[in-house]
This record gives sequence, structure tokens and C-alpha cells, in this order.
Amino acid sequence: MKSVFPATYSTLCPTALSSLISEKYRLENVQCKFLLRGVGDTYLIEASEAKFILRIYRSSHRSLPQIREEVKLLHALEQAKVSVSYPITDVFGEAIQKLEAVEGERYAVLFSFARGRVVQLLSENQLRVLGSEMARFHNIASTISLGEARWSFDLETTVFKPLEKLRSIFNENVEGHSWLCEMAHRVEQKLSQIDIVRFSKGYCHFDFLPKNFHFENDSVTFFDFDFMGSGWLVNDIMTFWQHLILDVYTGRMTQHAANESYRIFIDGYRLNRPIRDEELAAVPYLSLGFWLFYMGFHTTHDQFTAFSQPPHLNFYTAFLKHIVDNYWDK
Repeated sequence: MKSVFPATYSTLCPTALSSLISEKYRLENVQCKFLLRGVGDTYLIEASEAKFILRIYRSSHRSLPQIREEVKLLHALEQAKVSVSYPITDVFGEAIQKLEAVEGERYAVLFSFARGRVVQLLSENQLRVLGSEMARFHNIASTISLGEARWSFDLETTVFKPLEKLRSIFNENVEGHSWLCEMAHRVEQKLSQIDIVRFSKGYCHFDFLPKNFHFENDSVTFFDFDFMGSGWLVNDIMTFWQHLILDVYTGRMTQHAANESYRIFIDGYRLNRPIRDEELAAVPYLSLGFWLFYMGFHTTHDQFTAFSQPPHLNFYTAFLKHIVDNYWDK
């Protein structure tokens, strides 16, 4: 028997995947195209019936129980008519496919195609729709019970544990790491002064950036729930807020325009779900956890090592200093 040299990661053949999808889902004239590598591998599936997205997970990134909980949430959102890219079940009623790759078992999910495109600068109607649909997602995410496979978003997981992971890669910028530690304690102190017990909790997307939702005219579709976990739902509002502030920081948007966009977005959110002023007051402080969480994730996964190099770290730190200087209490 011919032996195969062991691998920790492989890119699965699009031609073979075309045959698999055709067989499992009874689709005609299936064409598969590799799109990008990330937390999992993403392929575009084009068939006579429609377009789809195929996600193939890496076992080092997502376990089968974690994938099952993602699928369960998305099915619940689909049933509630929340506009998301949802898992497609095969002819046997299964949403998750097990594949035997060189490195071992991998799992794949076929998703409905999110029509439209990424829009960086949203119109007033799109901002209002985005807020309204996020609130509808939260109405489901705050009531559903999925299990315990997914992670939680709290100060320990988004701030303090990532800071420990980052210590070694800040060896050329020790002062930068010390500053981040100091800001972490300021966040902790700030939240101790707020009635966080009354914050709404549930499952967060935790990555509501324009790259993760498509607009077709004024209709939005959410996708990429790779990082979904439990925590304060205001974290999702925070992720979109800091996108606006990043646009201000890089000169793509004025502060006035960002303020107005955020106001319209929040007004849209409140059409379908209340949000307390105390929760919104925490948004600039929670943004530290967004960046530290993803910076920490980058240090532990091979294809993201470029984001842990000094130029990226310096940019992230400078942006966080901008947030602290301009949006935190003096």
C-alpha cells in the first residue's frame, strides 16, 4: 500500500467536492471553486438550481459539537425568518458532512448564498435595516439554548487571557503590552461602576463588520458565524461601532458622519429590541476586548501569523489608543 506523508492541513480538491455535493444534495451541473482560507476553507458552489457556499472546517479551529451548535442557531434563525445564510440539509436530512482528509476527519456545511455584496458606506435605509435585523437576531439569540460547546465572551476570555497570549509577540514593544494591560484594568474598573447584571445576554456573532453581511438594495443577509459565542449582546453593537470609528481613524469618514450613522443604526435596532443606555455607554470600553480577542486568536493559528507581526500590532495598538483618547472618560 502506498503511504501518504502526514499533514496537519490540506486544501480539498474542488473537483472531488463537486462530485460529493452533487451526490449528497442531488444538485445538477455542480461547479466548485475555492475562494479563501480562514477559520475554515470557503468554496463557491454553482449548480443549475442555485449558488451556495461550502464551508470546510479545520479540526484545530472548530470541533464537531461546536459546529453542531452553530448549525442549530442558524436553523433557528432561518425558521424565525431572520435574514441569514443558513445550512442546507442533504437528501438524508443531514446538515454536516464528514470528510476523510489527509490530516484526518474534517467537517463541511453547505450554506445558502447571501445575495448582494459588501457595502462599506451604508445608506440611511441600510443602516436602519442593519440595526433592525441585528435586533431580530438578538431576539432569537437571547432565548435559544444550544449547549456548552461554544465559548463565552467576558473579560477573562476577551481581555485577560488574550493579553497573556500576546506577551511573547510584544517582545519588541514591551511598553505597548504594558499599556494594553493598564487599559484592561481600566475596562474592568469601568464595568464595575455599571449595572452589568442587567445587560442582555445570549449568543453573539462577535464580528459584525461589513465583510460579514451582504446588502442587495436595502435587504441585508448575515453570514460567517464562525466566532459565535455567548455573552453580552451589546458586543455585536460594539463590533459595528468600532468599524465606524476605524473609518474615522483612517480618514474614510468624518466623526460627524460616524455619529449620525451610529444613531440611525441604533434607532433601527430599537425598532425591534430595547437597548439600555448603560449598555451603550460600555461600547467604547468593550472594543478593547474585540481587538485583543482576535489578536490572541491570531497567535494560535498558523495561517494568521502575518497579523501577529510588529506592523500589524503597532497599528492595532495605535488604533486602540485613538479609541481611549477620544471615546473613553477622561
